[in-house]
Amino acid sequence: MITEQEMITEQEMITEQEIHNASILIVDDQQSNVLLLEHLLRDAGYVCITSTTDPYAVCELHRQNSYNLILLDLQMPGMDGFQVMEGLRALKKDDYLPVLVITAQPDHKLRALAAGAKDFVAKPFDLLEVQTRIHNMLEVQLLYKKLENHNKVLEQTVLERTAELSESKARFRRLTELTSDWYWEQDETGHFTRVFGPVFEMLGIRVDDAHNATRNDHGARWDESERAILEANLAARRPFLDFVYSRINSDGSQQYLMVSGEPMFDQSGRYAGYRGIGKDVTDTMLAKAELPA
Repeated sequence: MITEQEMITEQEMITEQEIHNASILIVDDQQSNVLLLEHLLRDAGYVCITSTTDPYAVCELHRQNSYNLILLDLQMPGMDGFQVMEGLRALKKDDYLPVLVITAQPDHKLRALAAGAKDFVAKPFDLLEVQTRIHNMLEVQLLYKKLENHNKVLEQTVLERTAELSESKARFRRLTELTSDWYWEQDETGHFTRVFGPVFEMLGIRVDDAHNATRNDHGARWDESERAILEANLAARRPFLDFVYSRINSDGSQQYLMVSGEPMFDQSGRYAGYRGIGKDVTDTMLAKAELPA
C-alpha cells in the first residue's frame, strides 16, 4: 500500500518540465475555441498539443496516443461529450480517465463528473482559471501514472523474486536429495509432511499413517545411549549436525547412520516443525575402524 508520505514524495518528483511536456488533446466542434485553447496552452509553455473538431475520432486518437489530458467540449453535434466519455471508459475500463470537460451549462457539471470527468471549466473562459485547472489536473494525472508504473515495477519485482526463491528452494531440495540418503519434514505436532528415501526405516519408527508414528526397531538393536541423545535433541527442538548413531541389524551386521536436523519456525517465531537429512555411513565408519591407531 502506498502511504501518504510516499505519495507526497512521488508528487515532489513531478517537475514543471514534465507537466509542460504532457500530451494534451483538445476536442471542440468550434474551430475558434480550439484555436483559443491552443494559443492559451502554448503561451503557458505546453508543447505537445493535438486538436480535433471531430468527436468520433477521439477514442481512436486516445487509443493510439494515451493522452495525459483531454479537454472535451460537452455540446457537439452528432456525438456529444457524454457519449465520447462512454467510449473512452469502454476503451480503458480500469484506467484513469483524464478528461477535463468544457461546458456552458451549469447543470452539466455534476453529470459530467458522475460520467467520469475529473474536472471542468466553464464557458466563457476565465483564462487564469483554465490554466490553473489544466496544470493541477496534469500534475495529478502524472502522479497517478508514476504511482501506477511504480506499482507495476514493484509487482514484477515481487514475481521475479518469488520465482527466484522457488527455484532456489527446488535446487536446495534437489541438492539435499543428491547428497543424502533420506530427507524428512514434520509439522509442529510431529506428523510427517514430507519424506524422501527410507526415513522410517533409518530412524527406527513405524508410521501407520501421517498422524501415527511409533518406534519400531525392525529387528535391529540400537545403541540406546546414542538413540537417547538423538531423541532428546528432537524433543528439545535443538539443531544437530552430522550426529552418528549405530545399530546391529537382525542379520548381525553393524550399521552406522549419520543425521542432521533443525527445528523450523514461522515469521512470528512460532515453532513450525522439524526437518532433517541422513545417510548411511557404515562403509566410512568401518574403514576408519580398520585404520591403525
